[in-house]
Amino acid sequence: MFARFFIHRPVFAIVISLVILIAGGLSILALPIAQYPEITPPQIQVQATYTGARAQVVEETVAAPIEQEVNGAENMIYMQSKSTNDGRYVLNVTFRVGADIDIASVDIQNRISRANSRLPSEVLQAGITVKKQSPDILQVISLSSPGGAYDTIFLSNYAAINILDQLSRIPGVGSADIVVGKRDYSMRLWLRPDKLAKLGITGGDIRPAPRAQGARLPVLGQRQGTSHDHRRVREHHRPDAP
Repeated sequence: MFARFFIHRPVFAIVISLVILIAGGLSILALPIAQYPEITPPQIQVQATYTGARAQVVEETVAAPIEQEVNGAENMIYMQSKSTNDGRYVLNVTFRVGADIDIASVDIQNRISRANSRLPSEVLQAGITVKKQSPDILQVISLSSPGGAYDTIFLSNYAAINILDQLSRIPGVGSADIVVGKRDYSMRLWLRPDKLAKLGITGGDIRPAPRAQGARLPVLGQRQGTSHDHRRVREHHRPDAP
């Protein structure tokens, strides 16, 4: 019915089309334009380290208190945490598109501060970092040794000392880390309990000695342990999240 009306009145149809075209062109001038529009949900990453603890211990003593306070943050959609056997804890909190990331970061920091009394002292001494960044990897760089002259431990240590800091200082880079094949130099000391008992000392009395030596050689002395593939991942969603 409507098609027949415009077919028999072509001039009227052309005028209507021109009016719609002009109105659309004028409306473009009134539309907001952003150079970098927000098209992805903003994310905040929380990192903590519990040296010497395995994944289950980190989950029970670090993840549980922090997530209990962070859960329910304003404009939060969901959060996902990861605890590894080298004592690391990473929490990624995702917010709704359009949420002010600065206000969200302050809110997360305030919530974490309320959980400090329930966290191990080792975690507080190492520090808890809150970053406004996405955990997604944008670029992967591989490091190899021609002919196998250097092993993975040497390459990992070389990258951590000479490459990571340079990449982190590039404008626009949130952070740089070794995610695959990370191996650090470490030293393990075995103590004889019978000898310690005769000397009247404990393991705590010996601990400052290698720590003091490590302070002189921070490259080799302060990097402890190795990275393991065993990890525990937890994910939480708000009930009203889409």
